[in-house]
Amino acid sequence: MDEAAAREVLMLQAFETAQPASPNWSDDDRAWATRLALQDGGADAPTFIAHRARHATQRLAPREPGAAKWLARRLWRWRWVAWAMLGGVVIGVLADSIGSGQRINLLAPPLWGVLAWNAVVYLLLLGHGLARLLMRRTRPGSLVRLVQRALRIGRGLPGAGNMFASASASASASASATASGSAPALRTFAALWLRCSAPLSAARAATVLHAAAAALALGLVAGLYLRGLVLDYRAAWESTFLSAASAHAVLATVLAPAVALSGIALPDVAAFEALRSVHGSAAPGASAAAWIHLMTLTLLGFVVLPRAVLALVAALRARWLARHVELPLGDAYFQWLTNQLSGTAAHVVVLPYASTPTAQAGLGLRSLLAPVLGDGLQLQIMPTTAFGAEDDAAAPIAAGTTLVIALFELSATPEPDSQGRFAQQLAARAPAGAATVLLIDEAAFKQRFGADGQRLTQRRDAWRGLAEGLGSVAVFVDLAAPDPAAGEQALQRALRRPLGRAAP
Repeated sequence: MDEAAAREVLMLQAFETAQPASPNWSDDDRAWATRLALQDGGADAPTFIAHRARHATQRLAPREPGAAKWLARRLWRWRWVAWAMLGGVVIGVLADSIGSGQRINLLAPPLWGVLAWNAVVYLLLLGHGLARLLMRRTRPGSLVRLVQRALRIGRGLPGAGNMFASASASASASASATASGSAPALRTFAALWLRCSAPLSAARAATVLHAAAAALALGLVAGLYLRGLVLDYRAAWESTFLSAASAHAVLATVLAPAVALSGIALPDVAAFEALRSVHGSAAPGASAAAWIHLMTLTLLGFVVLPRAVLALVAALRARWLARHVELPLGDAYFQWLTNQLSGTAAHVVVLPYASTPTAQAGLGLRSLLAPVLGDGLQLQIMPTTAFGAEDDAAAPIAAGTTLVIALFELSATPEPDSQGRFAQQLAARAPAGAATVLLIDEAAFKQRFGADGQRLTQRRDAWRGLAEGLGSVAVFVDLAAPDPAAGEQALQRALRRPLGRAAP
């Protein structure tokens, strides 16, 4: 779906999943939006989800001015690229790129710094691309992660005070959000949008940076010729360590493409030696016109053209990403919506290991899962698998299962060959489309050890290590007295990294 629709979807998700819940969005509102979306006849889940969010926004926006103002804001304008290019050209023209005294030091003008910096950029881009190709990584790229960190600095939205809105709009929205109790929802939306929009923001940032770099080089070229029209620049060189032969070889290598294109020949080593300047010498040097032409061609070929191509590619990618924002449809929230579209309730299968859950634990499981998967979920607790018998339960889990939960007790010591193997087998037995998560019940542990925070932390760390070794995260919950807000957030994190999938 496009960027605007994705923002509406994520805003609605924030208001329907944030804890504490906003008083401005009720269960009746949810049912109303769902009914209208079903009447629209969306044939697939993304269409249904987008229609539902569009209808919900019509009712939510008048109640939540902060959300409405943020959704109405334009997050990107293409003229920003033009402004970046104009700034680059101006800086390049104004920069004294060939030194003072109307003398060009052929080995040390800032122009070579520009070439070196762009060479580093190209090598990093090439290395990053090769690494992604060879390692087949699914994690976000370096630029995406950099944008995520930059955006995280001010990711609060209207209602929490942030960098996305003007001061007056932010102040009024903050007061409104505080009064309505919607600040948690707006903060949740900030995190959701940051996660989904980072690739798009990275592509747009790359467009600006590449365009500005190309414009800066053009400005340097323009500055060279504008000064050369009215000033007589002389070429010379000096170095403490390089001989004339070595310096000549360096310049011949760097300027070789420009020499081949222009037909301008470099002086031989003897003539180049005559250009050597000694500190304090008043030797005029040779005319710099030929050198300026060669430097210009080098900048155009090594900086302007590649950066312009990279900017165009990034712009096309940003345009495509703006029309195809990828939502985490595997999350429990979207699974719940998909179940509503198909008319089926979520089917959760719980497989305990080494300890049979109590009736109270079953109620705690339902209270934990209902806010995420819907009140109509079907909860099935299977017979307990005895310790050491993980290889005996090899039957596949029934088709249509939405979520598979490997249930353990915190008081047990996690072992890869027992609990870990059991969880891996559940993930392998789960039907296609079903997520498998690890849920650790803390009730018996807390009953035995009470408020021993150090012991609790140590045991949690051990289970976290097991879950991380399986490529997932553990959900810790006291099923005798579950905390709905903390449990729901932990479950959402686990559903984003279920067993059997690579970490994002």
